[in-house]
Amino acid sequence: MAKKSKKQQSGGTPATVALTAAGTAYTLHAYEHDPASPSYGEEAAEALGVSPDRVFKTLVAEVDGELTVAVVPVAGSLDLKALAAAVGGKRAVMADPAAAERTTGYVRGGISPLGQRKRLRTVLDSSADGHATICVSAGRRGLEVELSPTDLTALTTAVLAPIGRV
Repeated sequence: MAKKSKKQQSGGTPATVALTAAGTAYTLHAYEHDPASPSYGEEAAEALGVSPDRVFKTLVAEVDGELTVAVVPVAGSLDLKALAAAVGGKRAVMADPAAAERTTGYVRGGISPLGQRKRLRTVLDSSADGHATICVSAGRRGLEVELSPTDLTALTTAVLAPIGRV
């Protein structure tokens, strides 16, 4: 069993540990998560007072049988055909939630594109480039991390592509 770092023991998540280890500038935003909320991302945008086009949700899909992470604005949805095309695949479907949780090490509604248990191919919606900073899950429901899209792309080796639909 891996030993937790001091940061993890004091409430940090694998995502914040990864950001700190990389020396990346970020701002952590915590809010009171309502388990009855129908949309984790929209709840985060509202709680933080941030436009939904700047808050991005992390979704896990299967592209030709390979788990792939899609990061899209909470204001829209994921275009599965565009995701497949972005990684040179033919077909994409949403991943089984249990497989997504097991592979990333995070629970649904708290999956972060950062600090995942197994590094997966990642595609960030190109709309992120229109913002100085965006918010993504910090690895726990009720916790978001704000960082530059450039830093997120570099840390996840993401491909930028128009994969979101309004």
